[in-house]
Amino acid sequence: MTAQPILVTSRANARVKQLRAAFAGHARLSGGLVAIEGETMLREALASGLPLKTVFLSSRIAPPAWLPRGVELLVLSEDVFVSAVATQNPQGIAALLIPPVWKIESAFPANSPANKVPLLLVAAGLQDPGNLGTLVRSAEAFGATAVLTTHGTVSEWNQKALRASAGSVFRVPVVQVAADQLVALKSRGVRLLAAVAPNAESNSGSPVGSKSNSKATRRERAVLPATETDLACACALMIGNEGAGLGEEWLSLADARITIPTPGRVESLNAAVAGSLLLYEASRQRSAS
Repeated sequence: MTAQPILVTSRANARVKQLRAAFAGHARLSGGLVAIEGETMLREALASGLPLKTVFLSSRIAPPAWLPRGVELLVLSEDVFVSAVATQNPQGIAALLIPPVWKIESAFPANSPANKVPLLLVAAGLQDPGNLGTLVRSAEAFGATAVLTTHGTVSEWNQKALRASAGSVFRVPVVQVAADQLVALKSRGVRLLAAVAPNAESNSGSPVGSKSNSKATRRERAVLPATETDLACACALMIGNEGAGLGEEWLSLADARITIPTPGRVESLNAAVAGSLLLYEASRQRSAS
């Protein structure tokens, strides 16, 4: 059974302040813990093997029988609970947990099948938490081994990102990397593939509109349809910022530029949609081979 619940009626309680800080994304004030809310998210975390540090219940609901034995359990008066959580219509249960710590080596799991070819997604400067969470969810759905984020990308523990991931963030390695770490992937046989807009100029070496006079450069920087690109090899799919796309810093690292053919009259696709389609195409190719 769970620990004897403690009734809390003060908003100034230390644990309540820690929960509030975690929901606000203040890592220092939360002690590095992450806040989650709702039965579904708590169950996902437990099923993923993540330890719950403290569970918070509104006084209006009874302690669920599925809570782990010995977990610290605090019952908050309804007004205190509402003051601490992130949603407008709280479900009455929340928790603080110890987030997993991933390293770049997590993208190459030692216990994976021998035929598991690395498939990475690189989120370069994504600022919309919903987009990042959706990409993490798609990464798990289509068998990606990790999601790599660059400086300027929203945290995967942002509350909107957490909800959009539907629990995938508990299981998919998400690792922040610098440019030199991406370059180092090439020595491990990973191709860096930059996703660009469907209307990108095939002879453009940088943002659309700048041209190169070198025929060799134009050939090297041709934009290839994703359906005609080998995505069954070890590769990292690079998705850029929602507004500006991939900056020149990241484009210059790419081994090739790819795009998703779109017969409709659109300038570009949503970052999460584009990344998900590319992950699906990679999964399709790998299944076919």
